[in-house]
Amino acid sequence: MAQQAHVSEEQARAVAEESRESGWDKPSLAKELFLGRFPLDLIHPFPEPSADEAARTDAFLGKLRKFLDTVDGSVIERDAQIPGEYVKGLAELGCFGMKIPSEYGGLGLSQVAYNRALMLVSTVHASLGALLSAHQSIGVPEPLKLAGSDEQKRKFLPRCAAGAISAFLLTEPDVGSDPARLASTATPIDGGAAYELDGVKLWTTNGVVAELLVVMATVPKSEGHRGGISAFVVEADSPGITVERRNKFMGLRGIENGLTRMHRVRVPAENLIGREGDGLKIALTTLNAGRLSIPAICAGSAKWSLKIAREWAGERVQWGKPVGEHGAVVEKISFMAATSYALESVLELSGQMADEGRNDIRIEAALAKLWSSEMSCRIGDELLQIRGGRGYETAESLAARGERAVPVEQVVRDLRINRIFEGSSEIMRLLIAREAVDAHLSAAGDLANAKADLRQKAKAAVGASGFYAKWLPQLVFGEGQRPTAYREFGNLATHLRFVERSARKLARNTFYGMARWQAAMEQKQGFLGRVVDIGAELFAMAATCVRAESQRVADVRRGEQSYELAEAFCQQATLRVEALFEALWTNTDGTDAELARNVLKGRYTWLEEGIVDQSEGTGPWIAHWEPGESTETDLSRRFLTVAKT
Repeated sequence: MAQQAHVSEEQARAVAEESRESGWDKPSLAKELFLGRFPLDLIHPFPEPSADEAARTDAFLGKLRKFLDTVDGSVIERDAQIPGEYVKGLAELGCFGMKIPSEYGGLGLSQVAYNRALMLVSTVHASLGALLSAHQSIGVPEPLKLAGSDEQKRKFLPRCAAGAISAFLLTEPDVGSDPARLASTATPIDGGAAYELDGVKLWTTNGVVAELLVVMATVPKSEGHRGGISAFVVEADSPGITVERRNKFMGLRGIENGLTRMHRVRVPAENLIGREGDGLKIALTTLNAGRLSIPAICAGSAKWSLKIAREWAGERVQWGKPVGEHGAVVEKISFMAATSYALESVLELSGQMADEGRNDIRIEAALAKLWSSEMSCRIGDELLQIRGGRGYETAESLAARGERAVPVEQVVRDLRINRIFEGSSEIMRLLIAREAVDAHLSAAGDLANAKADLRQKAKAAVGASGFYAKWLPQLVFGEGQRPTAYREFGNLATHLRFVERSARKLARNTFYGMARWQAAMEQKQGFLGRVVDIGAELFAMAATCVRAESQRVADVRRGEQSYELAEAFCQQATLRVEALFEALWTNTDGTDAELARNVLKGRYTWLEEGIVDQSEGTGPWIAHWEPGESTETDLSRRFLTVAKT
């Protein structure tokens, strides 16, 4: 059986820490917010694409929309697969090479254009967005653009641009967000001329139909080999690769996601991306911009949900007036409209920042992914509630009764995966928190080291006191306390002042947490999660206000409407931020931890009596694989050439 790596918590943390980008060569608005500063000039004026880039984007989106008018999302939902002609049509438009430079046969579009394209296709069916984003955001194109050699780019990128679908293989049955336990191996053979891959990969989006794979595997340390988790480009039809099955899910019914097994798969050494041991860092760097595909899909879904809610709530009459005029529904529609504007603001700002390259957006992209996936799920749920029974009923059933086929329940199912894709919300909060408290950890030194002795901690305290002596006084007073600050933003200035004051308050509270818990703070996941959620709301408020002002300058009429949306969003976000601040110190974290421990010990198993558990006896929690096993199907070749023929 493939050997699972056995590592301690400390070793797992060390692998993650070694792989993260530790330097900050460029400014970051989000990082500054967590440090108690609000450098508005980093995002104001709101960055916009050049006129030429905007025109090119509009031209492409026009062609894409025309094609999408011929695509029937209900066919994908009904047949649980994307028809070959749809894939071919997307390939002919160049959709598989949107972000690939033109010198390699791609369209060379911007991140902003790519995001808008994903918004369009995902509102036809979310599986189309997953197909394209898994191929370009985390599949072969992005890692090669970032870390591939010139030879690798010339060899593989033109194929990807032409429609050779790619997939990213990292997750394993026993390994999700803990890569230190990666069991897949890449053993050097033939005197270093090649590697031999062994292992099993789970939830390989596009893996069932892919022609090219990015595979993460551990190279053993040996003479001449530094070893470590490494990234390889692998031909999907290589001998020894078996697509075991196509997985089925709650949503995304057209997604080609499977379980892929590798047994003695020979990969040429020239297919190693970067160096041995750089695989995880390459993956994390890829996700900096790659994570923006999730907010794009979420923003598109929010816009669609708002449209359906507006139309339905204006036409459906109950108790003598449209349901949209009843107070309980008014609140929902206001939330949906205001948050949809904010979602697009966060997406546009993050995308343009990625294109310009002036700022480090690793925290911004992570916040956008976390916040967008959470808020869009709330919007989808509110739409379902507004539609009532018709929201819970399938589009197919509605159509059979002669009503408009509105797939609300499908949208709710499809949205749910975004809180898990590319890092669950819980893991995202921990990753962002690590970056948010980086300055504190650096200043604290051995104070944040659980293994440091008293002498080391005393020495570290002296160094930390110097940092905090300069930093803490800066958190006492700021622009947010000046009534005239940000006055060019009109009535939105109030909210920008709140952002500035809250950033300083957040930094002070983070310091209190560090002073109180020191090395134990990393275990306070409830506290850290709330810190991150506050930062996400503040970032969204800033993006929304700055975008509204930009639209006011460009178009007075639309700008007035944008101000109205931004005003409502900021009022709603302010209430959420204030509640999160309160929960930093007034919460049930201690009670929850004790109760959860008792649950896991089986103290309350009597509470589970009176049910029928039909999951029992259906197999192990996690299936294991023996090298040499093969139950190969022909699934893996179904779309292999569809996109190119």
